Amino acid sequence: MGLLQLVFFSLVSLMASLQRCMGSNDVSVLQLNDDVLGLIVFKSDLHDPWSHLDSWDEDDNSPCSWKFIQCNPVSGRVSEVSLDDLGLSGKIGRGLEKLQSLKVLSLSQNNFTGNISPELTLTASLERLNLSHNSLSGRIPISLANMSSVRFLDLSENSFSGPVPDNLFENCSSLRYLSLAGNSLEGPIPSTLPRCTSLSNLNLSHNHFSGNPDFAMGFWSLNRLRTLDLSHNELSGSVPQGVSAIHNLKELQLQRNRFSGPLPADIGLCPHLKRLDFSDNGFIGELPESLQRLDSLTSFSLANNMLTGDFPQWMVSMSSLEYIDLSGNGLTGTLPSSMGDLKSLSYLSLSGNKLAGNIPISLVKCTKLSLIQLRGNAFNGSIPEGLFDLGLEEVDFSRNELMGSIPPGTGRLFESLRTLDLSINKFTGNIPSEMGLLSNLRYLNLSWNNLQSSFPPELGYFQNLTVLDLRNTALYGSIPGDICDSGSLGILQLDGNSLTGPIPEEMGNCSSLYLLSLSHNQLSGSIPKSISRIGKLKILKLEYNALSGEIPRELGKLENLLAVNISYNRLIGRLPVGGIFQNLDQSALQGNLGICSPLLKGPCKMNVPKPLVLDPYAYPNQMDGQNRRNESSESIKFRHRRFLSVSSIVAISAAALIAIGVIVISLLNVSARRRLAFVDHALESMCSSSSRSGNLATGKLILFDSRASSQDWISNPESLLNKATEIGVGVFGTVYKVSLGLERRLTVAIKKLATSNIIQYAEDFDREVRILGKARHPNLVALKGYYWTPHLQLLVMDYAPNGSLQSKLHARPPSTPPLSWANRFKILLGTAKGLAHLHHSFRPPIIHYNIKPSNILLDENCNPMISDYGLARLLTKIDKHVISNRFQSALGYVAPELACQSLRVNEKCDIYGFGVLILELVTGRRPVEYGEDNVVILSDHVRVLLEQGNVLECVDSSMSEYLEEEVLPVLKLALVCTSQIPSSRPSMSEVVQILQLIKTPAPQRMEVF
Repeated sequence: MGLLQLVFFSLVSLMASLQRCMGSNDVSVLQLNDDVLGLIVFKSDLHDPWSHLDSWDEDDNSPCSWKFIQCNPVSGRVSEVSLDDLGLSGKIGRGLEKLQSLKVLSLSQNNFTGNISPELTLTASLERLNLSHNSLSGRIPISLANMSSVRFLDLSENSFSGPVPDNLFENCSSLRYLSLAGNSLEGPIPSTLPRCTSLSNLNLSHNHFSGNPDFAMGFWSLNRLRTLDLSHNELSGSVPQGVSAIHNLKELQLQRNRFSGPLPADIGLCPHLKRLDFSDNGFIGELPESLQRLDSLTSFSLANNMLTGDFPQWMVSMSSLEYIDLSGNGLTGTLPSSMGDLKSLSYLSLSGNKLAGNIPISLVKCTKLSLIQLRGNAFNGSIPEGLFDLGLEEVDFSRNELMGSIPPGTGRLFESLRTLDLSINKFTGNIPSEMGLLSNLRYLNLSWNNLQSSFPPELGYFQNLTVLDLRNTALYGSIPGDICDSGSLGILQLDGNSLTGPIPEEMGNCSSLYLLSLSHNQLSGSIPKSISRIGKLKILKLEYNALSGEIPRELGKLENLLAVNISYNRLIGRLPVGGIFQNLDQSALQGNLGICSPLLKGPCKMNVPKPLVLDPYAYPNQMDGQNRRNESSESIKFRHRRFLSVSSIVAISAAALIAIGVIVISLLNVSARRRLAFVDHALESMCSSSSRSGNLATGKLILFDSRASSQDWISNPESLLNKATEIGVGVFGTVYKVSLGLERRLTVAIKKLATSNIIQYAEDFDREVRILGKARHPNLVALKGYYWTPHLQLLVMDYAPNGSLQSKLHARPPSTPPLSWANRFKILLGTAKGLAHLHHSFRPPIIHYNIKPSNILLDENCNPMISDYGLARLLTKIDKHVISNRFQSALGYVAPELACQSLRVNEKCDIYGFGVLILELVTGRRPVEYGEDNVVILSDHVRVLLEQGNVLECVDSSMSEYLEEEVLPVLKLALVCTSQIPSSRPSMSEVVQILQLIKTPAPQRMEVF
């Protein structure tokens, strides 16, 4: 308690004593002082950056002249405090308790924080309390207000959490408006809520309420309700009949829950219903016929359920409908020919059903229509004539069987249309030249049709276009140079056409482009250097063309480039230095004339002039210049031939000597290897234990902590692997599940290493593997031993029975429950501890280089164990580029400095991979996701949401519960770990400390970020 509050309560006690002494004549003065002191104490807890409360002066006898204060004209007491949207921050203090005549308290749209004290008790006369749109947290205290007098209670858009006290509404007969929306409240809806019989507006949306509300005995008894919003919760069960009891109901919203069963049959008996939204649930069956009685219904959404049956023909009689969304169901049949009777219709979405037949021509009578989505049905025929004369903003007819030509459109469409998707149909004919007049068009997708059209030059007129997808449309001709003149294009996909000519140099003007795909065409000429100016470019696909020449070195400067495919062209020369090019795999390069890469077989052609060979007699020195000029031409020719003969003899002799040397050295090497093999076998016969450190392990199983007989593999290890079970293929080789020992009681995992670039000397291999064998930690897969021959290298490791994190996160069967937040956090913390052990317990540190879910194995209790750590030590040190190239199997996990072929990599690249792993665990999404029209980089996506204040939208929706106070700092930690600058990333020991701090109960920890 602050000093001012102590003074306040002391004064209150003193005034109470004075009041008893002075009698009733001066009571009003003292009561007015109560209001002044109460408001001054309340103000003392606030931060007022714009000085809105400067008029509140503690020396005044009455607050009635203060701004934002209203008083009762009879009693002179404060009756209303309205401080909405003043930019105030701080906590709600107990000074408000002294306002004994307060009827209205409104503090909405500020930044009040902290818990509401359970000791705060507002006056019994309070009728209206509005604390919405702040940052209040903690539980809702039962003592907040005397519900017997409150008529309006709005606590929406805060951070309240936990269950709502069940007895909060025991005496709420006066309550007419209640909103708890936009918090993190959980548990069941209080059973006492139906006692609020005067409620007309109830909003509990966007929380985590669960269970099955007692509709029949509960909500359906609130017959004065006009608005009921339970959307965006976790409510489940069926919705029985009884809704018709709420005669005055105008809005009923149950979307984004887990309701199931059929729709209530009496839903159409609410005559005043204007908005009905049951979308994103599990409702089944057909639409109740009673719906056709809703003459006042304007908004109707049942999207993303499992409804079946024919599209109702009676829907056209609901003439007030403005919004219809029945997408994502299993509706069949055809649309009524009288759809045009819906004169008020502006939004129609029927995508993702099984509807067929023609698009009704009467739709052209729906003059207010702005959005029409019929995606993913079986509509056929042509687009109705006149439909493109309407002021449509979005048209999506994709994935149907429509045919005919694309209508050109008229003036209204040119000004209004923003999205046009006609992809995957059977359209023919030219692309209308009028499309260039669609000045507000942002998304255009005509892909997978048979237009057989040249590239309309008018398409360059687009001013706001961000996505242009013309894949597989039978386009021919050249790409117009002005295609990017608007500067807003982000995705350009022209694959699978018959485009010819060069890639225009003006392509470099596409400053906003991040996906450029021109594959499977007949483009020729060189790749323009101007593409290097597209700094945002992430994906470049040029495969299967006739491009020639060298790849411009300038493309190596594209730091954001994540994927490139230039295969099957006529390209030659070296790859650009830097960027993604040094890490491209064989599939992205193959099929060219002569690209220089160790991954490709064949010639390496350099586009450079041939060296100039000088005749040594062509430029004689000045001393004998005169004599040589006097020689005859025959003499010069003779000398020249003699010079060439001597040169040839010298070259042949040198080559012969080199060949003899190679043969001699090879024979010596064979002899030496035979002697070494003899020594090896002699040492093997002398060593009684297979685990002795001096054993060279030539064809022998070495177990560091043997519980199985090494004799299992001495004779024929390959035959044992043939009986084993293959459980995975990784960067370094194939993994098997094997049972060892006489009774096969010891189950281990065996990694059969890919022999390419693996250390080929037994002593070196033994030394490196034994270092890895010492890296024992509860969160590391223990390395138990190895088997080595020049042609076969095997590693023996612990077997993890619960599989990998990859399978739990991205390949989970529907019957398997998702990972809980507690287990996800356990996996993060354990993985961090394992990496910290590798980084800080060894010198030099053991770097993993390839942190991703497939390399995180789980035991029976979801404890993580890191596999494949340190295997880069087993690679030959000569070809350092091989180290980096081996870790490109998963796009999105690799640290920028590793992708750019920097040789100064350190453990910071593991920190980057761990940051990506955090994002995967929290969001349930992959690091890079490719849609039909865009590519999502997970770290960028989360960073944008965090900046917008909506980061919780990216949390994996399969998690039923999670702690916001843990998720938020964990996401922030991920973004720090994935910093593009290695020095900005924390060490792994710091990461462990931060995670442990986050896990500490909130009262015991300070703010992490």
